[in-house]
Amino acid sequence: MSNVLRVAHGEFGRVALLDMDRHLVRHAHPHCHVLLKVEGADTQFSVRDEFAPLNDRTAVLINAWEPHAYVHDPTRPRTIILALYIEPGWLRLFRPNWAASGAPGFFERSTGDLSPAIQTLKHDLAQAMVSAPEAGAKHEALLAELMIAVIERFTPWKTLSSLRMLAGHGVSDGRIRRAIQTMRADPGSVTDMSSLARSAGLSRAQFFRAFETAVRAPPRLFLNMIRMEMAVAAAVAGQETFAVVSERLGFAAPAHFTRFFRDHAGASPSEFRTVAGLNVMAA
Repeated sequence: MSNVLRVAHGEFGRVALLDMDRHLVRHAHPHCHVLLKVEGADTQFSVRDEFAPLNDRTAVLINAWEPHAYVHDPTRPRTIILALYIEPGWLRLFRPNWAASGAPGFFERSTGDLSPAIQTLKHDLAQAMVSAPEAGAKHEALLAELMIAVIERFTPWKTLSSLRMLAGHGVSDGRIRRAIQTMRADPGSVTDMSSLARSAGLSRAQFFRAFETAVRAPPRLFLNMIRMEMAVAAAVAGQETFAVVSERLGFAAPAHFTRFFRDHAGASPSEFRTVAGLNVMAA
């Protein structure tokens, strides 16, 4: 059974240290997403249906909204993965054009070879999260160094145009914008994509084509991303019971919510909540 060893969260987004031995379903995030192997078996992810190897020498690099899945080989040992889910607004504090990390195409490829500096920083951050979970300032400083090294190595950061990339990512189709607003306002009420298509004045096939063209992800995957981010926020906040969260997000039973959360995060919501309370990086 996979375990979440540590979770840190703050203005930067979140960082999770995951001990993985099971698949994760195809999903997406609204973040700049970086995956680094800390120890254990070599493994791989599927990024837009192409395999991206993850080992001691490589990083898996996933753009915001880019569909991906974790592909576990049950014949191999577990893998400890440092998973970074980084908010574009936080990266913008380092360089204004790094706001482009919230748009498709920020990473030009889905995998790349690590520099010695990145290898050192990933181990330093993982070790600090485990050995000193209360040392938030140290964690955030290490995360900043790590992300700067990753971006400088794996993106054309000197020539990025955040305005051009973000403008190109905007949803110009008003029908799709309204559908997205409905999803965000009350994801639990969206149970039938055909009804959502009709409310947009489109056939189901037209709606799916227009949505994926605009967002670069299918509508169901996008809805699940919204539900998962809300579920993570609720788990971290610790103020609602998971039965309440489950009902609000449209699950028929708490057990269905738990399975959904585990299939996307590698741990149950209660495990995630427990570990998230151990260390919170300074904002």
